[in-house]
Amino acid sequence: METASLGLSTLSLDNTSRSNSEDCVSGPTPCEGGEEEGDGDGFGGLLDLPVERAERRPTCLRCSRPQKVCLCPFLPVQPLDVSTCLYIVQHPAEESRVLRTVPLLAACLPPGKCKVLVGRRFNEDRYPELASVCQNPATLILYPGADAENLEELDLDSSSAAYNIIIIDGTWSQAKDMFYRNPLFRLPKQVQLKTTLSSQYVIRTQPTNACLSTLECAAITLSVMEKNDSLQEVILRPLQALCSFQLEHGAQVHHSKEHLLRNGLYDKPMPKNKRKLKRMERLVSNEKI
Repeated sequence: METASLGLSTLSLDNTSRSNSEDCVSGPTPCEGGEEEGDGDGFGGLLDLPVERAERRPTCLRCSRPQKVCLCPFLPVQPLDVSTCLYIVQHPAEESRVLRTVPLLAACLPPGKCKVLVGRRFNEDRYPELASVCQNPATLILYPGADAENLEELDLDSSSAAYNIIIIDGTWSQAKDMFYRNPLFRLPKQVQLKTTLSSQYVIRTQPTNACLSTLECAAITLSVMEKNDSLQEVILRPLQALCSFQLEHGAQVHHSKEHLLRNGLYDKPMPKNKRKLKRMERLVSNEKI
């Protein structure tokens, strides 16, 4: 949840403006004085100029990164052999983000073990497979809260069929909206991670120090479900490489909002909304949110 990876945009070598629009128009600068007779403003001739289409940089089919900054050398040579199946329900806004972790996660796993569903509202009519998965006793949904059990302490039935894990991918506010507005997500057993690991996704701002990106949540979850600690290290490797690369090329380390508030470094205006203001006060006082 980017469970959320989540936060502000950061500097990237990817050309954001180019990714937002495949068609870029370019042309020569109009000459001073204007050469077209009868054209008072000097721009009439531009209408007859051919439009140049700027091509997007070739993208790696495995890691979904531009080929010049491909992260495949940091991915496992072969997809990891896991029995657990991940269902990533992704908020549509995540698709347009340049620095996403879900493509890296999917590249680490077999195609059938990491299924990404994009949307805000999920119901049985439009998503029959997801509805069936939510009704399966072997399905867990990763979302923290008072009703959630710690995944690390859960008594997993090793004799049952492989487990399914649902992870919501979006900012924390987006993930909250998706969780509470989709009744399907209340059917599986709700679990959370007990880990005290701080996020290594340092090129995006997190609400608190304990917030993890979707890839990090999946890495820890799979290591617990598969009883294989090495999975976490392998899945985190491309994320570490991504962050190192960005930092080497001008990106800045993004501390969590919690860290900035506690150390007097938060330089944005405080929200006027009482609910948001109360939430920020709770961050500073270390109350559980």
